[in-house]
Amino acid sequence: MTFIIREALAEDAEQIIAYTKAVGGETDNLTFGKSGFPITLEQEKEFLKRVHDNRTSIHLVACKNGKIIGDGSLSGLPRRMCHRAELGLTVRRNYWNQGIGSMILKELIKYAKVNGIEIINLEVRSDNLNAIHLYEKFGFRHIGTSPAYFKIDGHYIDFEIMYLDLR
Repeated sequence: MTFIIREALAEDAEQIIAYTKAVGGETDNLTFGKSGFPITLEQEKEFLKRVHDNRTSIHLVACKNGKIIGDGSLSGLPRRMCHRAELGLTVRRNYWNQGIGSMILKELIKYAKVNGIEIINLEVRSDNLNAIHLYEKFGFRHIGTSPAYFKIDGHYIDFEIMYLDLR
């Protein structure tokens, strides 16, 4: 499969909002559902500009034929935590298990190394074994479990807390 990975820019805001709603409706693994985030087009544009201007943050999109099929981000933390970043990663369900998540993750780790990010944190559903396997493949380690992290339809779901130390 042919796809490209590139930095998301302000002009991608409308497509990213639509992508978020689509991917959110495909799985219960994310912090949001089919309604996406409550954000306006202008707010998304401003957010993408801020991310672009922040050396310890990046938002990547994977595109096939001009359409977003995956995304990944590093969100740099402030002050005494500025050596750390939070990771986010999503892929459209039709493209799971085709290497897209791996390619995005590889690019995010490369970006982190070049831009002084020493530790990458993430949280992942404890029962999302495919995602956990992906993260472990790239060297992420479990450091704990957050009980009842999600509550969906009255059911509690635990999350694994993982990190990658790049020092």
